[in-house]
Amino acid sequence: MKKLSEFIWPLIGLAAVVVSGYFLYQELKTTSLAAIWAAILAIPPHRILLAAISTLVAYAALAWYDRIALLHLGVRHISWLFVSLCSFTTYALSHNIGASVFSGALVRYRAYTAKGLSAAQVAVLVALCSFTFFLGTILLGGFTLVVDPNLLTRLEGRLPGFLTDPKTALVVGIGMLGFVALYVLGSILHLRPLHIRSFKLEYPGPGIMGRQLLAAPLELLGAAGIIYFALPEAMNPGFIPVLAIFLASFSVALASHAPGGLGVFEIVFITAMHITDDAQKDAIIAAVIIFRIFYFWIPALISVIVVVVFERARLAAAIKTNAAVPSTVPEPPVVVPGLDAHELERELKQKAI
Repeated sequence: MKKLSEFIWPLIGLAAVVVSGYFLYQELKTTSLAAIWAAILAIPPHRILLAAISTLVAYAALAWYDRIALLHLGVRHISWLFVSLCSFTTYALSHNIGASVFSGALVRYRAYTAKGLSAAQVAVLVALCSFTFFLGTILLGGFTLVVDPNLLTRLEGRLPGFLTDPKTALVVGIGMLGFVALYVLGSILHLRPLHIRSFKLEYPGPGIMGRQLLAAPLELLGAAGIIYFALPEAMNPGFIPVLAIFLASFSVALASHAPGGLGVFEIVFITAMHITDDAQKDAIIAAVIIFRIFYFWIPALISVIVVVVFERARLAAAIKTNAAVPSTVPEPPVVVPGLDAHELERELKQKAI
């Protein structure tokens, strides 16, 4: 019998799409498809190329997420090519489907069990990758708020006054950086796990922690770079504001459980960009569309091809070798920050059946 949460979260995601779609319609009803298309064509080719390079940087960093998790597990026999294809497919699909923890977990389960990993190991890998992304968001979010505490004033009138106050932003930013500092110290000093209600923060080794602090910001900087390069120079507020707005939009979109954050990402980003006329609105919408094309839609199309080829090859190999026993790998340290690996393992086994 399915748990109630399996029905609630899709409904929440659907509601988020409907509500954000309504507000997005209110924002876009004064514009036209012709104007948006003209704004897309007005983006210089060299900036389109830079946006494409940013996409490659983002997905290369996502592949590093998986590699870091495998190193934590003590697994070193899987090639970089396989890891990169698995990571690319996982994120390309989960970005578009939503509920990235579990939709991504299923793809990884199919791929990594073919290489000899157990469900428990895949669960640890999924949890560590998720926490790596969370860590990068906290690190860059804190950095942007400390560097420019006035960023939240862009949402004046949309949020309560105390939340948009620069002093509040500064305190929040310092608190976010403090969380990252605690994680770093915990890893270096091998501190005991930190318990905050149901949240359990385990500290991996310094080598793993250091790689996380490089990979996560790199991925987010690459993703934000797509939309930054697609914005016209005349109305581009600079990389730090764009990065901060991107982090807020992407985080809200993920939290909404809307498939691909559809509508949610757009309405938050457009609102925070402080649009003053229709020409600016058209250009910002064009930049968001470029981001969707490069970061969501093109990878999704490629990933479907990868999945079909992989499953076909796996089926052919199983028939030919009569399902030969996979090679063994070390038992995993079921230690992962922020998420319950055993719960993820149960979810994987249930959904894989």
